[in-house]
Amino acid sequence: MDVAEQLVVVTGGGRGLGAALVRAFAGQGARVVIDYRRSREHAEALATELGDRVIAVAADVTDRDQVDALFATARERFGTPVTTVVNNALADFAFNGEARSHADTITWGEFAGQFEGSVRGALHASQAALPGMRELGGGRIINVGTNLFQNPVVPYHDYTAAKAALLSLTRTLAAELGPDGITVNMVSGGLLRTTDASAATPEAVFDAIAANTPLRHVVTPGEFADAALFFASPWSRAVTGQNLVVDGGLVMG
Repeated sequence: MDVAEQLVVVTGGGRGLGAALVRAFAGQGARVVIDYRRSREHAEALATELGDRVIAVAADVTDRDQVDALFATARERFGTPVTTVVNNALADFAFNGEARSHADTITWGEFAGQFEGSVRGALHASQAALPGMRELGGGRIINVGTNLFQNPVVPYHDYTAAKAALLSLTRTLAAELGPDGITVNMVSGGLLRTTDASAATPEAVFDAIAANTPLRHVVTPGEFADAALFFASPWSRAVTGQNLVVDGGLVMG
């Protein structure tokens, strides 16, 4: 199915990387549902800017009832099941290496919070999408990951562990859902210049990362979002269970 024919839910789509993902899909003509938790003003402004093929709906992805209502609203508004889910929602987190929790002080509660947002949220959205995708004979699930579990240049223990678990879920879902024509893949970025989460990152860190990439460049949210379009497009119809690292070549393999 061409991207222009798809109905896409982007979780955490009101701000930062989520907003860039919404813009990328809308720019290809897709109908897009912006899921948000607290960013109502940003989400509604983005929907207004992008026109009547984009709507903003409040839902906390850690609450299954709210997620089910989100998908029901999407179907009611556009008259078709959701074809594509982008699991982008992130539990509150700031990429600030100086303020991070260290190995001897980090709590299980911090881990649990990240697992709630990254894994439980993705599971809820994926499960809510399955009936409609099976009705259509296929679908796309795209999870947002990180290159930190391959190259933990800053040891964000809780965030990185949750994203590593999300990669495992990506692959087990891909194995089970392939016969239904549903592909499940991950797009993993490094530090992006700039999102709400990376706003606390010192400029010197961005410069150091750029200097260590073959492209001498820190990836932007828009560049990351363009890569995510591949997994939604017909060009990726034979690709599932994969993790595409989009970080300017900082991590290879």
